[in-house]
Amino acid sequence: MTEELFRDDAYLQRCTAVVIAADDGVVELDRTVFYPTAGGQPGDTGRLVLDGLHLTVTDTRKGARPGQILHSADDEALPVGCELLAEIDWPRRHRLMRMHTCLHLLCRAVDGTVTGGAVGPDKGRLDFDLPEARLDKDELAARINAWIDEDHAVCAHWIDEDELDRRPDLVRTMSVSPPRGSGRIRLIDIDGLDLQACGGTHVRSTREIGPVRIGKIENKGRQNRRVTVHFAED
Repeated sequence: MTEELFRDDAYLQRCTAVVIAADDGVVELDRTVFYPTAGGQPGDTGRLVLDGLHLTVTDTRKGARPGQILHSADDEALPVGCELLAEIDWPRRHRLMRMHTCLHLLCRAVDGTVTGGAVGPDKGRLDFDLPEARLDKDELAARINAWIDEDHAVCAHWIDEDELDRRPDLVRTMSVSPPRGSGRIRLIDIDGLDLQACGGTHVRSTREIGPVRIGKIENKGRQNRRVTVHFAED
């Protein structure tokens, strides 16, 4: 298994790691700061550095084995057992953290079951099961931006899988399940606003998100409403 350093500290930008497998442009490390694609959040990009050799990591994903994380990198020979520096593209990751946390606020702002979603460095979206609801873009934006300005703390803590089974309300999406298999489940708590199971990376406070605006609100089927969020700075 790869030690997932990003789970406990999303602000780690680099780490030393040992290569445990490398073949055909895919590198597996004993530990990593790279988040693998999951839960609507894309995998990290960045680089692996060894003795002056810089390998670009274009994607990170989960492998076939539980706990396996695979880094898609330049096809260069890396000897198994060597130690290198793994470094994420921090500006991109930080935007993903800001947007992912913002989508939790959007989830709180809309009274409807989440049926899907996607996190991006430039925009994010959630789909809601809302047969008849009419959503107002300006009202949604005002509510979310108010919560951002209030600077609510964002923290993570863990519960065991049995407790999650007893509290199904902690799973807020129909299409994505929190990572299981380790015996414990990670919760993201936005103080006073939202609590839900989530394995993604997040900022430490809502103010760090920065101002946002609501883009399109689209009908995607009879009962599906898609809401897109953008950073106001873009």
